[in-house]
Amino acid sequence: MFTGIILGQGKVTAKRPIGTGMIFELMADFHLDNPTEGESIAVNGVCLTARDIRGRGFLVDAAPESLARTNLSDLKVGEMVNLERALRLSDRLGGHLVSGHVDAVTQVLARRSLGDFRVFTFAVPQGLGRYIIAKGSVALDGISLTVCDLNAHHFSVSIIPHSLRTTPMNQYNPGRRVNLELDMIGKYVEKLLTPKETVQGGVVIEPGGRLNQDFLAQHGFIS
Repeated sequence: MFTGIILGQGKVTAKRPIGTGMIFELMADFHLDNPTEGESIAVNGVCLTARDIRGRGFLVDAAPESLARTNLSDLKVGEMVNLERALRLSDRLGGHLVSGHVDAVTQVLARRSLGDFRVFTFAVPQGLGRYIIAKGSVALDGISLTVCDLNAHHFSVSIIPHSLRTTPMNQYNPGRRVNLELDMIGKYVEKLLTPKETVQGGVVIEPGGRLNQDFLAQHGFIS
């Protein structure tokens, strides 16, 4: 679990295929305090397992599924990526809850300057628009950001000067592919609201239904 608050950047120092997957060698620009072999680390918002940790350097393995669903396959040697170590229960939750499980790859449609800020516009991936809400949270390449404008086809976020200095986003131009993770709360709510039936031995043991105001009142959640 992560927060979308980027800890620092890492440079891709090497990459090589392993079967249909890929091994990336990364060098962080910050010290890995008390590293644990096998700990989770988000690389451009993708939850991966760090191994062979030596100083600031470590390896991560990207499975074929991760390469197919993210922009990891686009990474080149020498390119910078966003890094975040896993959340501890004692940490401040400065962003929002991020799982590191990317929903889709989106694309930068436009960017414009607004004083020292930059406003980026991204495409809404097909079928995922219902999970994006104005003033809601999204993670883009692992960065927790707030949606400031939205319609059926695109959404925009405003990037503060600090993020422009501490992440590679100032280098993002139209056409850039970016990892998108949507707020998991909305997906769980949708799951609970979807009618369902469980059939066992040809018998419906859980009738289809919908979580609604009648249900909430009947069970004492509202009056």
